Amino acid sequence: MKRQLSLFALLVLIVAGLPLRAPAPFVYRPGEGWSYESAGSVGKWLRTRARDQLDVAQAAFDAKDYSTAQLAARRILAVWPLSDFAPKAAYLLARCHEATGHDEQAFKEYQSLLDKYPNAADYEEVLHRQFEISNRFLAGERFRLWGTIPTFSSMPKTVGLYQQVITNGPFSEVAPQAQLNIGTAYEKQFKFMQDNEPYAQAAKAYALAADRYHDRPQVAAEALFREGLAIEKQSKKAEYDQSTAAQAIATFVDFMTLFPDDPRVKDAQTIISQLKLEQARGYFQTAKYYESKKQWKGARIYYNEVVSRSPDSPYKNESLQRISELTKLIEKTPQ
Repeated sequence: MKRQLSLFALLVLIVAGLPLRAPAPFVYRPGEGWSYESAGSVGKWLRTRARDQLDVAQAAFDAKDYSTAQLAARRILAVWPLSDFAPKAAYLLARCHEATGHDEQAFKEYQSLLDKYPNAADYEEVLHRQFEISNRFLAGERFRLWGTIPTFSSMPKTVGLYQQVITNGPFSEVAPQAQLNIGTAYEKQFKFMQDNEPYAQAAKAYALAADRYHDRPQVAAEALFREGLAIEKQSKKAEYDQSTAAQAIATFVDFMTLFPDDPRVKDAQTIISQLKLEQARGYFQTAKYYESKKQWKGARIYYNEVVSRSPDSPYKNESLQRISELTKLIEKTPQ
């Protein structure tokens, strides 16, 4: 028995003395925290000067060795956060996340770069990258749980990304399109909602774009036209409240007045005609409702609305006939 225990102890000592390495060790460094490094590479990317460390990060990024590039970039931000090389390191870190498909984390890293080094960062370049990330989420890219597990696309979260881009640079090159895309995101959200609220929010987003960027005719025209379309979509479900249709008509009239040479003026005119027909139908149905309740005066008011607001509608002749008959009934009815 003692012999077996002696042999077992000897075996343990031999195994413990072997130069074994973990295939993917986690390494802790004071002031830097834990890092995940591949086998055989522990410490090889370390440098003692910020400039040299940045060279390692850049070379690794160029070689598409994004793991090493991230380690080197993070070390600069942890050890030399106030150095002239820190902004570039922050940029490379964000680029690594973007290159590996972690767009939400990349967006956050770009935001951290703008927040910490606003004067050192290439502001327009970073805004463009944040804008392109937002566009990918608008196109359906999924957000990730804990930055790893793909979950689902989210238009409200996408709106938040665009709003951050606009906050960073409200009059930047990408801000006008970002504001328009907020409207698009709200409209995409409509299929998940039971009411017209997304279209109402989209219309507000487009109205804001038209107002804020009124000095950019192409943007303002696009925004105003889209606003009219969003309101027009709202009006399609308004059976007895024609205020949204009237609002859409007013918006398209503004569009035609401000941009008479826009090629979409004819489209606007067609939509206005359709909206007026929809208004006439709504007023006609309302008149029928009042008539069914024997509220003759109320019915006559709405038949008159049909004739005055849409004189070319197919409801005109019947409305005129009903007005004549209701007038006789009202005159016969004791006051």
